[in-house]
Amino acid sequence: MDQISPTDLKSILHSKRANIYLLEHCRVLVNGGRVEYVTDAGKRSMYWNIPIANTTTLLLSTGTSITQAAMRELSKAGVLVGFCGGGGTPLFSANEMDIEVAWFCPQSEYRPTEYLQAWVSFWFDDAKRLEAAKIIQHTRIDRIKKHWLKNRQLEQAGFSPDGESLKRALDKADASIDKAPDTNSLLTQEARLTKELFKIAANTTDYGEFIRAKKGSGSDPANRFLDHGNYLAYGLGATAAWVLGLPHGLAVLHGKTRRGGLVFDIADLIKDAMILPQAFLSAMQGHSEQEFRQACIETLTQHEALDFMIDTVKMIATQEGKGTT
Repeated sequence: MDQISPTDLKSILHSKRANIYLLEHCRVLVNGGRVEYVTDAGKRSMYWNIPIANTTTLLLSTGTSITQAAMRELSKAGVLVGFCGGGGTPLFSANEMDIEVAWFCPQSEYRPTEYLQAWVSFWFDDAKRLEAAKIIQHTRIDRIKKHWLKNRQLEQAGFSPDGESLKRALDKADASIDKAPDTNSLLTQEARLTKELFKIAANTTDYGEFIRAKKGSGSDPANRFLDHGNYLAYGLGATAAWVLGLPHGLAVLHGKTRRGGLVFDIADLIKDAMILPQAFLSAMQGHSEQEFRQACIETLTQHEALDFMIDTVKMIATQEGKGTT
C-alpha cells in the first residue's frame, strides 16, 4: 500500500470542507499513511478512513483514544480536534481541565496575519470593541430573519413561525442594539431575544412549556439537542477564528464571562438561526442524537454557514481596523 501524507493532498479551503466527525468507542490512528478510526466487531477490527483533507473538525467522545501520529497528520491537514462527552456534549477543555470551549488547534506559522493585525488594532479600544459586538448582533438578527421566514425546508419540516410575532421581536431587539451603552447591556439583550426565540419555537412546534436548562442538566430532548447543536456551532466558530489567525481570547462580547469568548461571539452569527429550530423539530419528531446531528450538519453545509462566519469576521476586522492607529 502506498504511503500518503497530508502534504501530498490538494488543499481544500476550510469553508469548503464538508465534514464534522464525532467519534465514539474507537481508536484513531495512522494506517498505511491514512488517518483511520478502528472499531471492534467481535474478534475482528474494522478500519474506517477519515478524509482529513475534507474535514474541518474532529470531536472525540466517550471511549476514544488517538495516537500521536494521528494528531500529527490531523495538524498538517488543518483539522481542529476537541474532546467531548457522550453525544457531543459537554466539550471538555483538553488543555485546561475544565468544561469550556477549547480546541487542539493545528499549528501553522504561515497563516495570514492580515486579519489579526486589523483585529488587534481596534480591540484595545472599548468603543470599537463594542461596535464590533453590535455588528455581530445585528448580523445575527438578519440571519434569523432570512432563515426562519419563507424557508421552504423548515416549512416542509413543520416549522412555520408566526411572521408578525417574529418580526416584532427581532425588530425590537435590532433597535435596542444601537442603544446599548456597554457589553453587559448587549449580553442582556442577547439573552432576552434568545428567550423570546425559545418561546416562539416552542409555540410553533407545539412543544409546550419550555425552560432553558444549564448545559448538561436538561432532561428534556429540546434542551439536550440545543446543547449538542450549539457545540457544532462552536466548532465552526473555532474553525473560522483559526483560519483567520485570531486567538480565541480576543472576544468582543463574551470575553468577560467565558474563556475563549471569540468562539462564542462568532457562533452567535448562526447558532439561533440554524440550530435552535432544528432542536425543537427533532425533539418533536423523536430524533436520535445522530439524526439531529446529521440534520444540523446538512443545514450548516447547505447554507454555507462557515463561509458566512469567515466573511463576517473578515468584514469586521477590515471595517473596525481601518484608520486605527
